[in-house]
Amino acid sequence: MAEKDTMQRVVITGMGLVCPLGNDVETTWRAMLAGKSGMAKTTVFDASTFPSTFDAEVKEFDPAKYVKSWELHKHSARASGFVLAAAVEACRQARIDIETSRPTDGVDRARLGVYLGAGEGAVDSDVFFAALAQAWDPAKNQMDWLKWAEIASGRMDAMRELEQEPNMPAAHLAMLTGARGPMRSCLTACAASTQAVGEAMMLIRRGDADVIIAGGVHSMIHPLGLTGFNRLTALSTRNDSPQTASRPFSANREGFVLGEGAAILILEFLSSAKKRGVQILAEVIGYGSSSDAFRVTDMHEEARGPIQAMTAALADAGITYKDVDYISTHGTSTIENDLIETKAIRAVFKDKAKSIPVSSAKSMFGHLIGAAGAAELITCVLAIRDGIVPPTMNLTEPDPQLDLDYVPNTPRRCGVDVAMKESFGFGGQNNVVIVRRYKDTD
Repeated sequence: MAEKDTMQRVVITGMGLVCPLGNDVETTWRAMLAGKSGMAKTTVFDASTFPSTFDAEVKEFDPAKYVKSWELHKHSARASGFVLAAAVEACRQARIDIETSRPTDGVDRARLGVYLGAGEGAVDSDVFFAALAQAWDPAKNQMDWLKWAEIASGRMDAMRELEQEPNMPAAHLAMLTGARGPMRSCLTACAASTQAVGEAMMLIRRGDADVIIAGGVHSMIHPLGLTGFNRLTALSTRNDSPQTASRPFSANREGFVLGEGAAILILEFLSSAKKRGVQILAEVIGYGSSSDAFRVTDMHEEARGPIQAMTAALADAGITYKDVDYISTHGTSTIENDLIETKAIRAVFKDKAKSIPVSSAKSMFGHLIGAAGAAELITCVLAIRDGIVPPTMNLTEPDPQLDLDYVPNTPRRCGVDVAMKESFGFGGQNNVVIVRRYKDTD
């Protein structure tokens, strides 16, 4: 690989977002600056008997309104519809022609890649479980799987069942855009889309692609998803107050709010962006990754994984902690995450730790799981663009153990040239991406 100083710079030329606060970037951003909440009672299915009866759902969404060739994707799962719509918005901004047989955008489709952090898709739950119930043999106290297969095959869409595979959203994106370059899909839980953006940058630096459609998508708002997180006691159960249930860094925090959505960023060689004459939104300058190697659901108490990832990202960017103006935290609103993330920031940012603004977008649009990191990275780019950082909402009872500047309850105007995005996932995955304001120094 070429030395760092000879690598081509990687820039962001398009962004797209579908989330509980809006189905495009600007609607979401306005809602965040207004401190709005995307949490409400669960409507995707009847969750009235669950410990958590609310979530953060994408609302008023019809993928056919965004994707002209929807007939080609009609068997896709809920999450794939989200990511296609986000990609349409991002490609439009980056002036990448889609759904045309002869694109004239200057992007070689053999050099156009896709890299998504994407989670497992949901099966048709109602049909699936109804078939299980009908195929149960009480006399033998076991399943009659032959009977189940007969029932399920007559009721379940075989093409839709393929959507359980986490690479399916990436496949749909390739179909939509004609991308024939490298295609990757990672499933590293809540850190997945940050990993996708970071590794997409590395693929472009290495010369494997000129442009990569990167980001993440996930929807776990189904009975299995909600049950799993409830059993881990990871979700808030403030059923009487969904809109204020996500309380990152607050003393009375008690869990995150399960969300869904998709976020896409178009990453591109600087030379390619200049040649095509497209607007450059920001530059991606650093990526760091690590593993806690500790427990599946718990972060190491000394924050060794996050510290290592943050330090690696700074080194990759060729900057120090003093150069960072804003940190978009993972900020889940769980007791453990917020404490250990604060500890990591203190360790890496030393004397600057208490003065740098840090905030959590999850306080407003919930936890988008595999899409969270990329969605929050988009807010970093917008903070650079507009000179304003989003707040951490519902922080009304400070935790005496958490002593950083969490930008409580109100957005703040401040200059942001360099922003850091942190993501930490179940299993101990830690990924950090750094972006900065684009400056033409050629």
